[in-house]
Amino acid sequence: MIKIIPQNNIKEDFTIEEKSNKTYKLNIEKNVIEGKCEGIEAIKQTIYCILNTERFEYLIYSWDYGIEIKNLIGEQSTYVIPELERVIKEALMQDDRIEDIKEFTFNKTSKNEITVIFKVITSIGDIIIKKEVNINGELR
Repeated sequence: MIKIIPQNNIKEDFTIEEKSNKTYKLNIEKNVIEGKCEGIEAIKQTIYCILNTERFEYLIYSWDYGIEIKNLIGEQSTYVIPELERVIKEALMQDDRIEDIKEFTFNKTSKNEITVIFKVITSIGDIIIKKEVNINGELR
């Protein structure tokens, strides 16, 4: 048997360019798109969109996109709090700009609401995120 070993003729005269993360800027309060944003603002917007989209509910998104909050509705806060940390990490780590999510703090603000604050470590800086979760079924 004869083995043919290819010669390495790859030229190394190329440059790797990072894609821009410029995107349309959402104005949540006015419910309109206003210009464009990039950098940390674009990542914040991505986090907002991921955390406000229920996973598996919309055919337009891949099964990797969104968060699984629906199964937490009606559960006790002792179950919801550790699960909330898990589903937030699982949802956000799908974005390759996000390196880690840590420093979770939870505050039960009422019988049905939990406020969660956490730090998102990204490739271009850290972001503090605050979300309110209504155990009756709303993520705000």
